[in-house]
Amino acid sequence: MDRRIYLSSPCMCGEEQKYIQEAFDTNWVAPLGKNVNEFENEIKKYLNVNGAVAMSAGTAAIHMALRAVGVDTGDTVFCQSMTFSASANPIVYQNGTPVFIDSERDTWNMDPNALKEAFKKYRPKAVIAVDLYGTPAKLKEITDICDEYEVPLIEDAAEGLGGEYRGRKLGSFGEYGILSFNGNKIITTSGGGMLVGNAEETLKKVLKWITQSREPERWYEHKELGYNYRMSNIVAGIGRGQMTALKDHVDKKTDIYERYGKAFRDLPITLQPYEKDTKPNHWLSAATIDKGGGISPFDIMDRLAEENIETRPIWKPMHMQPYYRDCEYFTYENQNNSEDIFKRGLCLPSDIAPNMTEAEQERIIEIVGELF
Repeated sequence: MDRRIYLSSPCMCGEEQKYIQEAFDTNWVAPLGKNVNEFENEIKKYLNVNGAVAMSAGTAAIHMALRAVGVDTGDTVFCQSMTFSASANPIVYQNGTPVFIDSERDTWNMDPNALKEAFKKYRPKAVIAVDLYGTPAKLKEITDICDEYEVPLIEDAAEGLGGEYRGRKLGSFGEYGILSFNGNKIITTSGGGMLVGNAEETLKKVLKWITQSREPERWYEHKELGYNYRMSNIVAGIGRGQMTALKDHVDKKTDIYERYGKAFRDLPITLQPYEKDTKPNHWLSAATIDKGGGISPFDIMDRLAEENIETRPIWKPMHMQPYYRDCEYFTYENQNNSEDIFKRGLCLPSDIAPNMTEAEQERIIEIVGELF
């Protein structure tokens, strides 16, 4: 192709500049300001939660969620294995011990049966479940297990904003929800994230922590360890503009997923599945090559790369990562689904128009078809 097709690049809707200009006009370009407050309010209203704290990254939000639930040195935290490293790294920031949980086949997310196996051995301080690529996890089953053992659930919806589980927005489950607005997400602020939940008093503490834990004195007084994690007013302005396009982005991403699904019906390619009573945001259209399909994911990725088209492997599970090689990993009946999905999977170009047109997606489909 003459121009590069990306996996998922930013798509500006035209409203962003209005809020950025307002920040410049009022000289509120630094942290604090109307955009930050309003962006938090818009997310609260959208998710129907009581509190939201805008931060510099989704990783920071996970870190603060873990601190909020009391994770400290030596504490165990259960975490979905098939995810980006940012889901797990904050456990180590708090000197906790990650224990990884396998995925199930229905959504590729945390397997409730494997989670039960882990609870037979440990009583963790928290559980981190992920909505992988914007596909809802089995949140009812996972929540029930966490409630049974009175362990807080942290929903890592970094990839899931705009998706729904049984009529409820992703990010609103568990004690805390995590959002990301990184450059390739369903909406972007160029970088940034948010911690959401209903524990308003604790979220006020989080807000203090991420602004260097400054005490309300005339001088700089610090009684607790603080962090410089607050989102800037300029970044939040981009987010406010992007929120006006969220539904449109989800609709277009869904069209891309369905177009791939229709085209690959007669090929040994299976798109990431989801449960009937859920609505993924289809941030990325991920797929696996069926066993015996005749080619590998890297054959597709290499061929598309020749055409200047970006793809990506499925997240390599955390328990397979060299840094986490000594951490425990729980499966159910030795199924080890996450490793199998990783070995047979890839993420297909999921850029929305005008960044990837329907004709360009059809060309990608044609190239993939030729390989079989």
